[in-house]
Amino acid sequence: MRWLIRFNKYLILIIFLTLSISTSDVQLGKVADRVYFLAVDQAFNFGSWTVSGAWLKISQSVLATPRYFTPGTQHQLVSEYLELVRSQEKTEREINLIYTDPQQKDPAVTSATLRQQLSALQQRQDGLAPLAEAVLEMQVTQILHEQGLTSGGQPIPWVLYHTAPLPQNLVISPRTIIQQETSALLQPDLSLEQAIALEERVSRQLNVSAVVVDVGGLAAYPTMIMRTTALDWLTSTIAHEWIHLYLGQRPLGMNYDKTPELRSMNETTASIAGNEIGRIVLERYYPELAARYPLEYQTAAAGAGPVPPPQLRPAFNFRAEMHRTRVRADELLAAGQIEAAEAYMEQRRQVFWENGYAIRKINQAYFAFYGAYADTPGGAAGEDPVGPAVRQLRDQSASLKDFLERISRLDSFAALQKAVQ
Repeated sequence: MRWLIRFNKYLILIIFLTLSISTSDVQLGKVADRVYFLAVDQAFNFGSWTVSGAWLKISQSVLATPRYFTPGTQHQLVSEYLELVRSQEKTEREINLIYTDPQQKDPAVTSATLRQQLSALQQRQDGLAPLAEAVLEMQVTQILHEQGLTSGGQPIPWVLYHTAPLPQNLVISPRTIIQQETSALLQPDLSLEQAIALEERVSRQLNVSAVVVDVGGLAAYPTMIMRTTALDWLTSTIAHEWIHLYLGQRPLGMNYDKTPELRSMNETTASIAGNEIGRIVLERYYPELAARYPLEYQTAAAGAGPVPPPQLRPAFNFRAEMHRTRVRADELLAAGQIEAAEAYMEQRRQVFWENGYAIRKINQAYFAFYGAYADTPGGAAGEDPVGPAVRQLRDQSASLKDFLERISRLDSFAALQKAVQ
C-alpha cells in the first residue's frame, strides 16, 4: 500500500510537470521546423527519458533509503561513489590510449584485463549510484528548506536527479547577429563526425551559424546530470536544474523561449541560485572539499571546463580573452562584416587552443549558447546587459528567496530593468 501511494504521488507529479515545466527547446517557427527535419534522425527522445527516468526513481524509492543512515555514513556513500567514478574514468582513459596507440597490434587482447576491471567498476557504481543520488537529493532539499523555498517542508517539485549520458544540443544563431534562434536536442551517442556533418548541413542549407555543444545538465524530470567527480559542480548543477523547474511554474520560466533576453535571464538566475545553494551544501556536508575549492573557482569557464585554482592557472585569462573575443565579434557583425567576424572568431579559437583550451568551434551560435550563462562578469556574454541586471537584482534582494520571488514574476527584460532602477 505504501508503494502504491508513493507511485501515485510520482505519477501525479509527472503529469503536472509535463504540463508546467519549461524546456530549452524554443517554440517552433520556420527555421526551427527546418532544423527539426534536418536533425530528426539524430533527435533525442525527450518523452522516453521522462518515462524511464521517472520509473527508475519510483523503483529506487521502494529500496532502503539513506534517510536513516547517519551523516557520517551518508558522507562516506557519496565519497565512495565519486571515487568509483574517478577509477572508472581513469580506466576508460587507459583503454582508449591502448586503442589509439599505433604500435598496438591487438588492442583487444592488451586491454582485456582493463576491460574486466571496468566492467567490475561499472557494476559497483550501478549499485552505489542510487544511494549516492538519494543522499545528495536529501542534502539539496534540506538547504532549499532552510532558504524558504519549500512548501510544507518539501520543494515543489521534489529534488530528483539521475546521472545519465546527456543529449547533445544543436544551437542555431543567425549569422548577422549573436542570438539563439532555435535549438534541438540530439542523441547522447552522436559521434563527432556526425555532429560536424549535421552542423555543416544545417549551416549550408539554412545560411545560419550552427554548433553542437555538450550539455552538463537538463531540466527534464527527473533532471539529468552528467557523470562527474567534481562534487562542487555536481551540487551546484543539481540545484541549478531544480531552479529551472521552480521557474517553470512562474512567468519567467513559462516565457523561457519568448526572447533571447528571457532565456539569458532564466539561465543566469539558475546559475546564481544554483551556485549559492550548491556552495552551502558543500560547506555543510563536505567541508573538506569546500576548503579546497573556494567559491571564486567554482564557476565553470564557458565551454572550457572548470577554472583551475590560482597556483595552477596559466597566465592566459580565459574569461577576459573570451570577453574580448565576443565584444569584437559583436562590433564586426554590427558593421555588417559577417565574413570578417567569422574569420576573426576562428583566429581567436586558435589562440585559445595554443593556450591549452581545446574549443572545437567558436562562432555566433557558440556565443549565443554560452553567453546566456552570465552569472559571472566577463566571458562569453560580452557587453550583453542582461547578466549585469540579473546580478544587480540579486545584490538588491534581501535573500535568495526574495531574489527568486522577485525575478520569477518578470516576463520581459524591460520589467527587469524597471525592477533594478
